[in-house]
Amino acid sequence: MASGAVAGVLALTLSACGADATETTPAATGGSDNTETAAASGAIAGAGASSQEKAMGGWIATATSALPDLTVTYEAVGSGGGREQFLGGGVQFAGTDAALKPEEKEAAVERCYGGEAVQLPLYISPIAVVYNLPSVDAANLNMSAETIAKIFNGDITKWNDDAIAAENEGVDLPDLDIIPVNRSDESGTTENFTEYLVDVAGDAWPHEASGDWPRSGTQSGNGTSGVIDTVTQTEGAITYADASRAGSLGTAALKVGEEYVPFSAEAAAAVVDASPRAEDASATNIVVELDRATTASGAYPMVLISYSVACSVYETEADANNVKAFLTYVASEAGQAVAAEADVAGSAPISAALRSEVQAAIDSISVAG
Repeated sequence: MASGAVAGVLALTLSACGADATETTPAATGGSDNTETAAASGAIAGAGASSQEKAMGGWIATATSALPDLTVTYEAVGSGGGREQFLGGGVQFAGTDAALKPEEKEAAVERCYGGEAVQLPLYISPIAVVYNLPSVDAANLNMSAETIAKIFNGDITKWNDDAIAAENEGVDLPDLDIIPVNRSDESGTTENFTEYLVDVAGDAWPHEASGDWPRSGTQSGNGTSGVIDTVTQTEGAITYADASRAGSLGTAALKVGEEYVPFSAEAAAAVVDASPRAEDASATNIVVELDRATTASGAYPMVLISYSVACSVYETEADANNVKAFLTYVASEAGQAVAAEADVAGSAPISAALRSEVQAAIDSISVAG
């Protein structure tokens, strides 16, 4: 569920990751030697992916030591809403779990004062298949992509269905209706989830990949919080969500090759590092084409990369400096370590090589003139 506009650093920190976030995360040091960091002052606003909400809360809370004169706010309205607000000029940056579409990249030229959208992969996290089955003791239920697809397509309707039982020998599965829960808003998490099903589940998923859920008449929730709240309150329910929000709910181990792999930051990072760049990738458009069909041992291919989207050109020096300073911190080793903390988001830090590329793109941001 969208969190609503969040005013000020402390408010977002408390709502997103708890009041003790600044005590449990490393001190902010990244970007302190950047010239734009020293000049950063005033306020910038961002909006977008709810998957990033907990990480963003940690980043904003800890960035205050490196950027004491800068206030950053973030509204978790979903990827589609964030892109819309950014392209409309309502916020200085956006978070999105899906890269900009061609028409959005075209619209960014006008929004960015003749420049372009800069897309930076700064949040890497597994997507978890999350369920509420308190009677099942297994740490993880094993599920193939085909089984997951049939559940969310309404073809498997009972938890003790033979297809689920065959993958979970010895587990006492209840004779209980399965209640699939999907996102009601346009969502990058939905797009990543359906891309995985298209790439891996074969004919069991007869729909195209999309940020909008392809079936009508289903149980749904708005934003990550909305689907997690629904599953938490409903025995037998199942959804897909950023893994950081699974909490004490059950999660599936995915079939990869001949093994079943539970989610982890390390398993997600392995897939990202092994995946190629998108065909239209560039020095400022750092978009990854995930290899979701991998059979590599230990890999977890149901992954989302949430991009931070900024302008290559801003109207004012203040906006350019402030965005550069904040994104420099987010991309830094310290910033990535904050989001990797288990009590923040548990995400996978970007590699040193990717950080170098991202920083070069951030450094290229300039002022219209």
